[in-house]
Amino acid sequence: MTWFKSLSLAGRELLPIVQGGMGVGVSAHRLAGAVASQNAVGTIASVDLRHHHPDLVEKTEHCRDRELITQANLEALDREVRAALDLSQGRGLVAVNVMKAVRDHPALVRQACESGAHAIVMGAGLPMDLPEMTADHPKVSLIPILSEARGVAVVLKKWLKKGRMADAVVIEHPGHAGGHLGAAKLEDVHDERFDFKRVLAECHKLFQELQLGRDAPRLIVAGGVGSHEQVRHWLNNGADAVQVGTAFAVTQEGDAHENFKRVLIEADPDKLAEFTSVAGLPARAVATPWLTRYLKQEKTLQANARCDERRCSQRMDCLTQCGMRDGISRFGQFCIDLKLAAAMRGEVGRGLFFRGASKLPFGNAMRSVRELMDYLLHGNMPTTAA
Repeated sequence: MTWFKSLSLAGRELLPIVQGGMGVGVSAHRLAGAVASQNAVGTIASVDLRHHHPDLVEKTEHCRDRELITQANLEALDREVRAALDLSQGRGLVAVNVMKAVRDHPALVRQACESGAHAIVMGAGLPMDLPEMTADHPKVSLIPILSEARGVAVVLKKWLKKGRMADAVVIEHPGHAGGHLGAAKLEDVHDERFDFKRVLAECHKLFQELQLGRDAPRLIVAGGVGSHEQVRHWLNNGADAVQVGTAFAVTQEGDAHENFKRVLIEADPDKLAEFTSVAGLPARAVATPWLTRYLKQEKTLQANARCDERRCSQRMDCLTQCGMRDGISRFGQFCIDLKLAAAMRGEVGRGLFFRGASKLPFGNAMRSVRELMDYLLHGNMPTTAA
């Protein structure tokens, strides 16, 4: 007997912990497979996974062929999903996070399904057409990421007309999460309409109005949840599971370089930088020297923004809309793919290090996924030296 209920998803009974998807390459097969092996939800971030595969990097490093880069990333995603499934040993659930804002998101969804992923998680835009993209894979669970009940209502009502219901919904609070945030404008990220208590209540009311009954999506709160007390609180107050990102990123099994983990561990969560990213979304990251310098120059760079495809440093056109490539002055003016890939490799002076605003449970120590799971669910702190 335990104090919490299991999370029912994809025909499985799981521990109510979801590891958030973190790209580029921060949550790949090692982390997702380790989390799934503990009978929880491990998530692979699908964007630009070729950086974990030296042969694919060699093939595309100096390439300007968009399609060749796309095919390399699809091959990398296939390898990562299959490797995570092997590591999971049939336990838990392996999900793939696909950003709606990424140009190749339909191909990434299709590849994830064909490679055997149990679920598709989609944010960075309203995933209205996700049911069509997964029509040939009806057993794959569909999980949109949204931040307020209004967006949940829009997506679910649209999906109902297509005869499909979300299996779960991630409710991500833009005031606490890391990376790209689910608010339209930077000044909105701390708006009270995103409060978990309010959104959970409004979602449960929506489910009643739609008469979903047992088919109602599971609700997963995400952003700022980093302690056992917070996990216990939200599982006892309307949430079916919690999603945790940064604390998993810095585990021993995390797929990023140790330097990446150290930057996140040593950062003050109360002094993170909030800014507008190249996709026009608010974002939260560690205020590294590079990011601090960039933000000081941001207004000048935005004032000089111009549409020029040659400014896409890798010619991969990763985003549907890119502030730098498309000359959108109110968006960020840097190559996010290069910055995130550099961070994953541990290049402290060049990388962009996304991080959530919650404190880490183990201080400066890097612990295992198993130990983090034990702490989140039971409050047990490791007693041995790190």
